[in-house]
Amino acid sequence: MAKVLAFMLGCLLAVSAYATPSAVYEKSAKMPLSTAVSKLEHSLKKHKFKVVFQIPISKKLAKHAKKWGENYNRNKLEGIHSVVFCNGWFANEVSNKDPQMLAVCPMHLTVIEKGGMATALFVRPSVIGEGSAAESVLKKLEHKVVAAIDAGMR
Repeated sequence: MAKVLAFMLGCLLAVSAYATPSAVYEKSAKMPLSTAVSKLEHSLKKHKFKVVFQIPISKKLAKHAKKWGENYNRNKLEGIHSVVFCNGWFANEVSNKDPQMLAVCPMHLTVIEKGGMATALFVRPSVIGEGSAAESVLKKLEHKVVAAIDAGMR
């Protein structure tokens, strides 16, 4: 009986761990990095986000290639680019519910390219804000950002 209970408990823990969403939302499409970034910026704007600035991370890292030697770009990424964006209404709502969760503002997504595939990476605010008074707002925010990413990566 104890073995059966231990087995069932193990299964239950495995299922609950599997059901937990990843802390990072990921969406890939076959397109160059520059196209993905442009389409994502346009989609974010259509979804009522203000793109604050962009950072061409791979270009900045390339300046250190010689100094870092074989430790430079071990995953052979062809590009890394970050897009920083915000929505004032959501920032205000988050600040009203839980000012500490303003740590997610402004938001950003990172786009990487490898083998002709661009992948958008976005840290899910609902995972960070789980249990916070702002959790419901963060879930709505996340849903809106994910919709923008999905539309931009088509």
